[in-house]
Amino acid sequence: MRKKIFLVRHCQATGQAPEAGLTAGGAEQAQQLAQFFEEMEIAHIISSPFTRAIHSIEPAASKLGLQIEIDSRLSERVLSPEDLPDWMERLEESFGNLDLKLMGGESGNEAMARGMEVVAAAPDRSILVSHGNLLGLLLKKMDTRYGFKEWKELSNPDVYEIDMEEGSVKRIWA
Repeated sequence: MRKKIFLVRHCQATGQAPEAGLTAGGAEQAQQLAQFFEEMEIAHIISSPFTRAIHSIEPAASKLGLQIEIDSRLSERVLSPEDLPDWMERLEESFGNLDLKLMGGESGNEAMARGMEVVAAAPDRSILVSHGNLLGLLLKKMDTRYGFKEWKELSNPDVYEIDMEEGSVKRIWA
């Protein structure tokens, strides 16, 4: 059975905290996402519980007449609960070593496993709204060509179409 999933990175946000909302530009991007998905046959929407993710997809949900299901497994990956001065280097290292787990953080493999549970359970033509780090790891899980370099190239927002039957990953946001 053919199954397509749309992975969405949230729009521009005011910060990284779970309660951080969208910037004015991010709110405009959320309206653009709504227009982008308006003509597609979307069956279901699942979002991270973080405010910026929910606010990114609310206009689309409203246009499509769909409820937003909240799933904490789509929350952003915590590399470390501490403010790391070298976090970019540590993040790059974590993409190369998926078992790397910093004190109090989550390994890439752990984050991928929880995210893939949502992907596997989601109905056909579902939108899954998450965050850059987790999205990058999910893309890497589905296509090993994705890595740290591709994570750095993600935009806010960003949209990828995943064809589960073909195993294909395609960026569809311009």
